[in-house]
Amino acid sequence: MDKKKAKGCTLAWVAAVFLLFVSSCGSSKDVVYFQDLKPGQSVETLSAYTPVTLQPEDKISIIVNSRDQQLMNLFNLPTINKQLGQNTSGSSQGVSGYTIDSNGEIDFPVLGKIKAAGLTREHLAAFIKSELVGNNLVKDPVVTVEFMNLCVSVLGEVNTPGRYAIDRDRMTILDALSMAGDLTIYGNRNNVMVIRHEADNGSQRVYGIDLTSGNDIYSSPAYYLQQNDVVYVEPNDVRARQSTVNGNNVRSTAFWISLASLLTSIAILIVN
Repeated sequence: MDKKKAKGCTLAWVAAVFLLFVSSCGSSKDVVYFQDLKPGQSVETLSAYTPVTLQPEDKISIIVNSRDQQLMNLFNLPTINKQLGQNTSGSSQGVSGYTIDSNGEIDFPVLGKIKAAGLTREHLAAFIKSELVGNNLVKDPVVTVEFMNLCVSVLGEVNTPGRYAIDRDRMTILDALSMAGDLTIYGNRNNVMVIRHEADNGSQRVYGIDLTSGNDIYSSPAYYLQQNDVVYVEPNDVRARQSTVNGNNVRSTAFWISLASLLTSIAILIVN
């Protein structure tokens, strides 16, 4: 092989390695959210809102307010001190809650057993208020129901994975990812999974959401989260290759950089 052909082959190898290295790097189209949305544009299809309904093992607080202080004390559980080793009645550090039992009920003072499972916070508060008024127990009650242990889990390629409390009815997947510190640069934004337990049949349903598409996000049945949802962000190809560096060095980015440098040096020597 003459010098000219050798030079051509070497340069071809260098070009191939360079292209392979470049192709291994993520492009901006894999990172940017809402790529199909423009300023002033409206989303055509919005997911139907499904409110959070109470389920067995959920814990809630129920507070009844009235102008009659004695009646308030009758229907409200005592506040508790959350400090370890203490349980002091009258402390303002926390409110004792009701845990919905396996039958979907809570045991409310005076009213007795109340079916809570399947109801929203608003519906449960309205029911208790109507019972208090209808039974001439309180004339002017204001009933507030709050979530206490309802959470979603965020796992995978996010900056702060963990369990996050549902503090309102309309919590979205964007809220959950924001609380988890957003995705890392290695998170696959094209297929974020939401794993949901179907309380009615006991099965697990898996949804996939493409964060690069605003229309896909807002139209997904999993856009609004439910208690015990698991949001999982899988690693992208770059992170997957990094995970095999120790077991297979040929897939290491550093390996390809070193190889490209070596071949470039050989090409320079041949040319000279």
